[in-house]
Parts: sequence; structure tokens; C-alpha cells
Amino acid sequence: MEVGRHRPAGTGPAKRRLARGSYCIVLAVLILTGCRQDMHNQPRYKPLAESDFFADLRSARPPVEGTVARGQLHDDTYFYTGKFGNNPGDYMPFPVTIDVLSRGRERFNIYCAPCHSRVGDGNGMIVQRGFRAPPSYHTERLRKAPLGYFFDVMTNGFGAMPEYATQVPARDRWYIVAYIRALQLSQGATMSALPPGEKVPSTPPVFRGEPGSGATLPELQPGAPKGGAE
Repeated sequence: MEVGRHRPAGTGPAKRRLARGSYCIVLAVLILTGCRQDMHNQPRYKPLAESDFFADLRSARPPVEGTVARGQLHDDTYFYTGKFGNNPGDYMPFPVTIDVLSRGRERFNIYCAPCHSRVGDGNGMIVQRGFRAPPSYHTERLRKAPLGYFFDVMTNGFGAMPEYATQVPARDRWYIVAYIRALQLSQGATMSALPPGEKVPSTPPVFRGEPGSGATLPELQPGAPKGGAE
């Protein structure tokens, strides 16, 4: 009669269940690893690679006809060209305010003044160093030129002047147009166009002692005019 039976260590039911569980986990990890497909490991074409799927053998497909990139819907033709058909218009596409002129002055002094000078007479710094001089804005022809003409020249270039559409956004180009017209008015203003009390030239300021050195501000005489209207 068999009284007892010896079982080797590690062969009990608990150990067998643990082994089966471990096997299933390892198998699941291997299956999931084999199915993994991140963005860095996906079917794709290299730029300009050839493809035999399309008749023209180009892997890069042209956009659908009529596609417009986000932010590039230039539905206001005048705003982006300054023209009606082939003719330049003569009005601003938005109201001109002091902020518009301030921004226009800033952009003009950055992009235009090196050639046209800060007063628009065509004698800018690089012209003084031998570059071809542009015409003065204060000639009769350009004083009578429509506003859209200046916008078109900035956009597409003219003569020795390159196009500035890539450097200056359309709205800033209109700001510059407004400031150019302000420059023309400033250089050709008549006494009848001045507000009451204004003088041309403005009354020079009166300083007490020596004018400022650049590092120090000048000190005005008490009650002295600061220039302009008294």
C-alpha cells in the first residue's frame, strides 16, 4: 500500500498557473511589438521620389484645382493689387488714422528711406554712395499718381527697384502708401492749408545754456516755445 508520493519542487498548480501567465504576457508583448507602427515607421515617399502608381510617375501630387492655402484667400483684389483690372485705384482700402501714419512712417524709414530718403526726394544714403537715384515723390507726375500706383510698384517692383511683397505685408504696404501721400502734402503745403496758429517754418526753441550733448536732454527757457504753434 502506497502511503505517500513525493512531488518535485516547483511543479504544483500555482507554479504551473504562474508559468502559463508569464508565457501569455510575453506572447502578448511580442504580438503588440510586431504590430506597432509609429509615425517614424510608416509607408511614405521621400521628396520628389518616383512613383509607378500614377501615370506621371510623380509621388508628390499637385493640389486640387481651386485649392487655397489657409490665410491666402485674397478675395479683396484691390487690397492685394491696388488695381481695378489694369488700372491703379486712387483710394485707401481702410480709413487713415494717426496709427496708420505712424506705422507707415516706421515701415517707410526702414524699407524705403535708404533709397528715397526720409523726405522722399530720392537722395537716400545708398544713392549718395553711387546707387541709381529714384525719382522724387515731389515731382508733378508722382504728386498726381494714384495711390494704387505706389502700392503696385512696391508689390511688383519697377525699374531698378525690386519687389517688396516678400518683405512687407500688404497692409504695411498700404500704410507706407498713406505716409508717402503725407510726405507729399508736407513738402507742398500752402499757408492756406495750415491750421490757425501754425507757422512755417516753426518757431525754433530757445534753450537755457548749452544745448544737450546727446547724452543729456536740452533745457528749454521757461515759457519759451517748443517749436510749432506758440
